[in-house]
Amino acid sequence: MSFKVFFSIMAAASLIACSTGEKPGKAWSQIKVEYPNTNKQDSVSEYFGTSVNDPFAWLENDTSSETESWVKSQNEVTESYLNKIPFRDRIAERYTDLFNYEKVSAPQKVGDYYFINKNDGLQNQSVIYYKKGEESEWMVFMDPNEMSEDGTVTIGLLGESSDNKYIAYRYSEAGSDWGKIKVRDIEKNVDLDDVINWVKFSGASWYKDGFYYSGFPTPEEGTELSAANKFHTVYYHKLGTDQSEDVIIYQDREHPNLYHGAGVTEDEEYLVLYINEGTDNNDLRFKKPDTKNGGFQPLVTGFRGESSVVDYKMGKFLVLTDIGAPMKRLVAIDPANVSEEAWVDLIPESENNLKSISSGGGKLFASYLINASSEIYMMNYDGTERSKIELPGTGSAGGFYGDKDETKLFYTFTSFIYPSTIFEFDVASANSKVYYQADLDFDPTQYVEKQVWFTSKDGTKVPMFLVHKKDLKMDGTNPTLLYGYGGFNISLSPYFSTSRIILLENGGVYAMVNLRGGGEFGEEWHAQGMKMNKQNVFDDFISAAEYLIKEKYTSSEKLAIEGGSNGGLLVGACMAQRPDLFRVALPHVGVMDMLKYHKFTIGWGWVPEYGSSEENEEMFQYLYGYSPLHNLKDGTSYPATMVFTADHDDRVVPAHSFKFGARLQEAHQGENPVLMRIETRAGHGAGKPTSKIIEEEADKWAFMFYNMKYNDLYPEPES
Repeated sequence: MSFKVFFSIMAAASLIACSTGEKPGKAWSQIKVEYPNTNKQDSVSEYFGTSVNDPFAWLENDTSSETESWVKSQNEVTESYLNKIPFRDRIAERYTDLFNYEKVSAPQKVGDYYFINKNDGLQNQSVIYYKKGEESEWMVFMDPNEMSEDGTVTIGLLGESSDNKYIAYRYSEAGSDWGKIKVRDIEKNVDLDDVINWVKFSGASWYKDGFYYSGFPTPEEGTELSAANKFHTVYYHKLGTDQSEDVIIYQDREHPNLYHGAGVTEDEEYLVLYINEGTDNNDLRFKKPDTKNGGFQPLVTGFRGESSVVDYKMGKFLVLTDIGAPMKRLVAIDPANVSEEAWVDLIPESENNLKSISSGGGKLFASYLINASSEIYMMNYDGTERSKIELPGTGSAGGFYGDKDETKLFYTFTSFIYPSTIFEFDVASANSKVYYQADLDFDPTQYVEKQVWFTSKDGTKVPMFLVHKKDLKMDGTNPTLLYGYGGFNISLSPYFSTSRIILLENGGVYAMVNLRGGGEFGEEWHAQGMKMNKQNVFDDFISAAEYLIKEKYTSSEKLAIEGGSNGGLLVGACMAQRPDLFRVALPHVGVMDMLKYHKFTIGWGWVPEYGSSEENEEMFQYLYGYSPLHNLKDGTSYPATMVFTADHDDRVVPAHSFKFGARLQEAHQGENPVLMRIETRAGHGAGKPTSKIIEEEADKWAFMFYNMKYNDLYPEPES
């Protein structure tokens, strides 16, 4: 993304003047909250002889009239509270101005055509444009804003046919993980009649006159957004036929809790099958591409690590793997002898995390994480002639995808104070030039981004990025937002955000910590935050907060914590363990019930990461010991909390947040508000329309600043 910000010199001066949050003659006052009544019902489950009551379990029925009424009453309380914050609307106006810039994606080449996603500024969804050749004008290919009245339809290109005549795309509504696959004739720019329903976690890999995709059986009516999804299956769809005629390519009836996906190598020599236990370890199998069920041979087996096929070249599969290499390596595997002893290292494991490898223009591009920032190297397929790509600075880069015959590729670079910029890369000369950069009034020279290291509870050194104004005083009074994730081998690297400007220009500090459980330093770093090591993640986050206070960046009265999904679990667990440490807590779509999470939608896929309460007594006791829902204590003063969720979240079902919010309102003692912000016709986060993004971010900042006892932000000029 790129960012365009317009504001006058006078407006900028007023931001500096109001950054203290205090306005003479106007006293801050606590906004009183009266919570809706939430019924409690006995619902007891037995775990290895321990009885656990779940009195708010009735909120798991997200389609019942009782739950709908509860959601409505909670939203009414929240809206009433937010309406009383005097600067809420002005934050929304400021963020609207910040967000109103042209956003353009890196081009994707399909045959003679180029495709981009572009948003003019405040469109709810980005529009897909295309053009034939480099010199022609961009034209609208598909506009999702015309596909719904509320801007909640999202589309995304999945894959093109081998003759570049057709392209498959995903169509989804209201933020759901469920989607449809449709097909469009590129030259005519019209849809075919083909429609594939009940698709989730799938691409579209073309072979001959059809494509491979993955989907689940049709769910029972009324359970679409909550019931467990079983039997992820690979199909082949032939153009012009009904979905009922699609051929099952692979299905495992004995193991319903596995993900399956398939893709054809660029030369169409092989079809590669991915089998994942969950979000971590996987197996790989292969066969000659066809439209028949079965026939796969083993490539990488035993669910011993994470492996992916980068390409098939020189008669070998090029596989990126962490088997025998926690920091990953690229190996060549002969399909005639797939034994690990016969693997040949093309890019050996090093001390730096080999995060990903892409291919394009007849070259490989190896992307390393060096202390959570990108370094990229170009090389031949055999690993020779390795050269470093010169990036604009320390930050995050990604791209370098294309067919083997392409002469130029595209990549994106960003950092906390470097807005996302698209570069065009010439493969032959290895030179880069700016392809697209927004015309920004944002002045990065006024801010500093740096990385610090602190010591966690067990002595582990953990890094954290900090961003703030250069002239910021370290007096312990700065409003600070601490953000983290810490799980699923996911890495947090520097990136630019217009929303963050609201914090920074008002004298705030943004802190992003690279917790254990993430993938910044390879599989060992990940493993230190998994299963019965999960407490390390919470200890890291708490230690990060203590460091910020000790070094006088902020104080407990000016410190907010935020995270989403697994990061929502992080916030919930930490505020339960150390309610005294934080002033504001902002958990988004969090996994809050660690005893039952695996029973909803695709929650079973997280068991390799978390473990399960049904696994054994030791695992149950460990999960029970930190589960946010089960560790809130009556009569405790908790931070001012806004719990964010959405009614169409079918990944982390809203019942997690519903039950946590209800229990928190019951247990909490004190005047700090505990609010539920429940978005309608929205999901886990992806594809959220611009209007909802602006509203949500404005509400977040207004809630945070007000509960840090700020009187006013962005004050109107006095007459």
